[in-house]
Amino acid sequence: MKCLLKYQWVKLPRNQLPPGKGIMGSWARLASRAAFRTGQARYCGYTNKVSAGGWAGGIVGLKSILAIKRRRQALEHMDTLADLGYITYSLDTKTKKLTYQVTDWVVRCSGEPCMGREAVYATEGYGFLCLPRNVTQRLAERHYQFAEADAWLDLWCHTVWQESSNAFSFSAPAVQFGQYGAVLTLESLGRRWGWEKTKVWRFFRKHADASRCISCQALSAASSSMQSIRLENNSPCRPRTKSSAF
Repeated sequence: MKCLLKYQWVKLPRNQLPPGKGIMGSWARLASRAAFRTGQARYCGYTNKVSAGGWAGGIVGLKSILAIKRRRQALEHMDTLADLGYITYSLDTKTKKLTYQVTDWVVRCSGEPCMGREAVYATEGYGFLCLPRNVTQRLAERHYQFAEADAWLDLWCHTVWQESSNAFSFSAPAVQFGQYGAVLTLESLGRRWGWEKTKVWRFFRKHADASRCISCQALSAASSSMQSIRLENNSPCRPRTKSSAF
């Protein structure tokens, strides 16, 4: 199954969310717990109407989703995501009810429900999200300094498989940033992420050593280390299996 550069979205398993700190890690956590279809959802004994890409609950539930202990910090993450246009949210000060809506929701990728005919939320850790390829682009355009989770998801969203313009992608899923092509420099990624090139290299070494998704092949060049970046193991471009679907 091909995963071409022209495709507008890629898949991210719910059990493979971006590691480390970063605003896109919070976004992925929120998206992974959002409703995959419109319907009635239950939370702490209350029934709430939610639309696809939305969630309704309370502060305690939000902190659990974000894996953040402090209320103020959780709301700061929500404010940052809202300012960047990734979500909209509201908090009722009287009832303490909190709702959010993911603005970059890929509706046609929802799939079949994973539990029962009335379910609107996916079982935690099962199934996949569909991410727009350009979901991280607004960070780069705003010269936002990427954190680890932001960089990880940036690579994931720019993966291709059997792309005719990328020879590397025929041996393994490969990262391709449009105008940068199949071969990238540490400097070009550093400019995109707001990092020094040594930090970019440490990022790749960390995840390669941890046997996560990223491995690098250094290609010698006259003035810089060029990187052909390949994604292995769980990849947005691998053929779907029964275990990855709802």
